Amino acid sequence: MAKEWHPDGGATLSELIISHAAKRPMRAGEVVVVDVAVAMSVDSIAPQIVHLLHESLGVRQVHAPERLALFVDHVAPAANVATADAQMSLRAFAQEQGISLFDVGRGVCHQVMIEEGLVKPGDIVVGSDSHANSYGSIGAFGTGMGATDVALIFASGRTWLRVPETIRVVVTGQLEWPVSAKDLALHVLRHLGSRGAMYKAIEFHGIEALSLGSRQTLASMTTEMGAKAGLVLPSGEVAASFPPPEWLIVEPGAVYAQTLRVNLSELSSLVAIPPRIDNVVPARELQEVSVDTVFIGTCTNGRTQDLRAVARLLKGRHLAQGTRMMIVPASSRVLQDIVADGTLTTILEAGATIGTPGCGPCIGRHMGVLGKGEVCVSTGNRNFRGRMGSPDAQIYLASPEVAAATALTGHITDPASIAE
Repeated sequence: MAKEWHPDGGATLSELIISHAAKRPMRAGEVVVVDVAVAMSVDSIAPQIVHLLHESLGVRQVHAPERLALFVDHVAPAANVATADAQMSLRAFAQEQGISLFDVGRGVCHQVMIEEGLVKPGDIVVGSDSHANSYGSIGAFGTGMGATDVALIFASGRTWLRVPETIRVVVTGQLEWPVSAKDLALHVLRHLGSRGAMYKAIEFHGIEALSLGSRQTLASMTTEMGAKAGLVLPSGEVAASFPPPEWLIVEPGAVYAQTLRVNLSELSSLVAIPPRIDNVVPARELQEVSVDTVFIGTCTNGRTQDLRAVARLLKGRHLAQGTRMMIVPASSRVLQDIVADGTLTTILEAGATIGTPGCGPCIGRHMGVLGKGEVCVSTGNRNFRGRMGSPDAQIYLASPEVAAATALTGHITDPASIAE
């Protein structure tokens, strides 16, 4: 980074990234207009963005189609005629404008954005989906915005940002099977609360040993804390695939609004009790809760490592009588991986059902809508009333390991009690 772009003293990752984009020093609380490296939208929001472009802004040609991406992932394949028509219009718009479109079956937008190399460390990336925080897993400033803001980015290539204050999460120790990154995310949620990071960034330090998939889980879940962004500096194997620019470093002297310290070795498997994401307790305390269905997937926990963990627990076993399990891989590449290594065979032999790569039942539109009074354990990111169907259903959020153990017993189960 040119010296004149650097704030005086130490800077947080958010301050460094936004200063670089602004080409001048920026500190928390300051407001700036910056170029957006990549903007994306999805089938559930993009038709509204197109309408705003054409009818409200009078824009017929987007500013920089090579810096845009569109995805059909939220209701993929279409569940009704209205959805099919909207998706047809999105395909036509993408072709007319020269925008890359990732269609039915390619997978969840956030997973695919990283798989396709559309996001780079140090980028500012905006999505019309709230879990665009996921891009922080490789050191990008990823954030979600509403349709109007994203339409303006499509039209101009720019947006405004207020530089967020930052909460630092300092991690020590190592995760011990079957505890995983989802449990770390739920632990942080329990301490910060669902509004504890409103318009703040969260930086995770000390997770060099965690995989890219685990980092994606953490960054995605910062959305549920109210965070503007969730950031992890690329390190270890992740840095080999996504090398950060030389100016993007963790600096001594950076000012943090709060610091939370976590010893991974002390974590157990956790569950968020409906209808709150931050009402988190150990899984072992909920063994009296009977479960009708288990859903494993989403931008939070539908990756290859997640499904391999599920297969590790399911191998040689069968789902409990009366309990269903839906598996939705996060992308077509994940699906190919689990076919190639036998993971999918193990999962199917246990009695699970597989769905088209994408968001699946997460938003309650198709592929397993919950009925009145049903109880679900989901590896997704939200458990408010009506999220996955009936407002009278209950959604418990957990790791893939807890979900798999639960599917085998028919009640919420700490996987440590059955893991070999």
